[in-house]
Amino acid sequence: MFAAERRQLILEMVRANGAVSLRELARVVQTSEVTVRRDVRALEAEGLLDRRHGGAVLPGGFTRESGFPQKSHLATAEKTAIADVAAGLVEEGEAVVVGAGTTTQELARRLARVPGLTVVTNSLLVAQALAHANRVEVVMTGGTLRGSNYALVGSGAEQSLQGLRVSRAFLSGSGLTAERGLSTSNMLSASVDRALVQAAAEVVVLADHTKLGTDTMFQTVPTDVMTRLVTDEPPPHDDRAATELQALADQGVQITVAGAVASGGEGMVGRRPRRESPLPVQRRGGPPAQLRSAPASLLEQQNAGDRPRVADMRRR
Repeated sequence: MFAAERRQLILEMVRANGAVSLRELARVVQTSEVTVRRDVRALEAEGLLDRRHGGAVLPGGFTRESGFPQKSHLATAEKTAIADVAAGLVEEGEAVVVGAGTTTQELARRLARVPGLTVVTNSLLVAQALAHANRVEVVMTGGTLRGSNYALVGSGAEQSLQGLRVSRAFLSGSGLTAERGLSTSNMLSASVDRALVQAAAEVVVLADHTKLGTDTMFQTVPTDVMTRLVTDEPPPHDDRAATELQALADQGVQITVAGAVASGGEGMVGRRPRRESPLPVQRRGGPPAQLRSAPASLLEQQNAGDRPRVADMRRR
């Protein structure tokens, strides 16, 4: 494919989806991320798109929200790894709230195996994933259906959450920065997400690396309200994403990085604190790398069935 053809296809993907990772662009145009990065720089110089941490977005500073069909095909492996880790945070008999999104939908599929669980949600997709779980009770909010992401929004949804109290909330969004926290592009969705946050003792944000450093219009979870972020490992060249993770950790957010699943279906889980060294992140097929001098780290390798390896990062 000639450079002009690649760049036209890249531009069409960004216009269709609002935001696309370099990894996904490279896969579609069948070339290396280095070549795609060069193409993105050229398109940015022409004012046709903006570069972001590990990806490209529509020009103008704030990304617009992609529809569900587009979101469901972006960063699928990363979302799966994030959902695997997040499900491990939920214990039998808990009550949680789960917001709308493709990553939270993946989480819901795994929560179906947790007995005695109560899940409160405004997402039809989350409810559908849990519909046939034998020992999981699903409580849906009221509200008006927003077809683009199959979520219930509006005053009905917000009022149904008043007086509710659960152990933790799991939310995703369109962008995440250390300065503003989690944000989304739709005002009605943001308002319901804020109501979900108010109902929970802890807030867990699920966001893949393509959302790090991306800012959208409506803030949903300020950084000082976030208890934990579950994300995937940024690409080796993505210094800005690593810097964003460092900034979040410096503000007290617990960072859990879902690693690649080890060969044979086995994974590793990090649990033991080690304060004497930065956070190591094991990449598939390569030596350990450092993730921007974390203030402290948790790392222990042990067999954990089909759970992935993760590393926890906390402020010293």
